[in-house]
Amino acid sequence: MTALSLRNPVVLAVLAVALLVLLASTLAVVPETRQAVIVRFGKPVSIVNRYVPGQQYGSSGAGLIARVPFFDQVVWLDKRVMDVEMDRQQVLSTDQLRLNVDAYARFRIVDPLRTYITAGNEQRVADQLRPILGSALRNELGKVPFARLLSPERGQIMDAIQEGLNRVARQYGAEIVDVRIKRADLPDGTPLESAFERMRSAREQEALTIDAQGRKQAQIIRAQADADAAKTYAASFGKDPDFYEFYRAMQSYRQTFLAGNTGTSVIMSPNSAYLREFTGRGR
Repeated sequence: MTALSLRNPVVLAVLAVALLVLLASTLAVVPETRQAVIVRFGKPVSIVNRYVPGQQYGSSGAGLIARVPFFDQVVWLDKRVMDVEMDRQQVLSTDQLRLNVDAYARFRIVDPLRTYITAGNEQRVADQLRPILGSALRNELGKVPFARLLSPERGQIMDAIQEGLNRVARQYGAEIVDVRIKRADLPDGTPLESAFERMRSAREQEALTIDAQGRKQAQIIRAQADADAAKTYAASFGKDPDFYEFYRAMQSYRQTFLAGNTGTSVIMSPNSAYLREFTGRGR
């Protein structure tokens, strides 16, 4: 190429564009939030900025990298935690309640090479995990009654679902970080009303059972108290029969003349045996 042609603006522009294309094909910037798989002729040759647990930002392999121009291709995989939303599923619990369940899982690409080989990118990983998440939910929630979903045992159910889903995610180079149920509702209409009616009947039956147990316990306590009182009376009668008869007479007078007083006059002879405690038993 002559010096005259180099002074031609068109030639300079073409050279500048060619240089820019060459630089763009040679250099690439790997951000902190992405992992790069370098692929040459369809075969992965290296990985840049691989995810390492506990690694701080700024200490990874992110930044400017060089590659063989026109031969190396960069496949980007996200390094952050991503969500996979599950379509609403209908689950049948052990107490025959149909539940509409909304759930999601969070995952991260931890083996970019396996992810590239098995799925290609993180979106396909999410597409593969979505039906597996639905199946795991149906299997685990179908083993428990609805009440357990409202109790602290719900965490154990989520752990079991996460463990099962994680076994599948490892095949795609991913790791399940968390699984959560957003909503678990009964279907509208007759099933919901029937469930409320069953719950109401169960609570009423429980109240009747508690009431019956309380009455039974009260009868036992009352019978024991009567037995203790009779034993005390018998013991006192054995020690001082005169005092026992006097005490019983006073109780009888109270019931006759005070507690049962309705304005009725009672006429009795002073020599009546009933009033002998008032007369010192004739002494």
